[in-house]
Amino acid sequence: MQASTARFSRVLIKLSGEAFASSANGVDVRTTETMAREIADVARSGISIAVVVGGGNIWRGKEHEAAGMERATADYMGMLATTINALALQDALERIGVPSRVQTAIAMHQIAEPYIRRRAIRHLEKGRVVIFAAGTGNPYFTTDTAAALRAVEVGAQAILKATKVDGIYTSDPKKDPDARRFERIDYMDALNRGLEVMDTTAMALCMDNRLPILVFDMGVSGNIRRAIYGEAIGTYVGKNEATVIAGGAA
Repeated sequence: MQASTARFSRVLIKLSGEAFASSANGVDVRTTETMAREIADVARSGISIAVVVGGGNIWRGKEHEAAGMERATADYMGMLATTINALALQDALERIGVPSRVQTAIAMHQIAEPYIRRRAIRHLEKGRVVIFAAGTGNPYFTTDTAAALRAVEVGAQAILKATKVDGIYTSDPKKDPDARRFERIDYMDALNRGLEVMDTTAMALCMDNRLPILVFDMGVSGNIRRAIYGEAIGTYVGKNEATVIAGGAA
């Protein structure tokens, strides 16, 4: 399958820190290798792939803030955690022959490039996977916001938000057996319903720039490819979308 048949030619994949862990915290080698293979599959098809990683498998700042830690300190520590995950993903990609670069929003010259927009775009043009770490480089902003910002900056055509559920639901499907999955939904409708797609800053960036968000289950093999090639999986969040729930309209 060639890149010319894809729905998107350049995407940004948002991976949570939990995506790197198995049953315990930390970085699970096999889980990371599986993600790398899924990314490699589409990168080898000629799709430009950028990635933003979280750090929740290593560091959860909110717990420490609740114990009295300063928010900025907790956030900076979280940025360091994302860098560990980024390096793990880079290593897994390069061990299977996919060139990649880690760029960090906080300078760490010995281990990664500093984030430079034009350099990141050039890497993507050359077929390298670019992994963005350390969020935006600022406390008080989430990796969701970093994903939206970097996606707009490098000209991504969509954000693929890889999660542990198969889309966005009317309520928590783990708690509510009657929860129903949205197939398509408009940004404002998602915000008004209080759905936790991404934080409000990230949603505003996506909405202002007409950048769609696809939320899907990373645990299903081939789902990154399916999302890029236009198969109806997960939930599509976009501009002026009629809200559709699986099995019927809202």
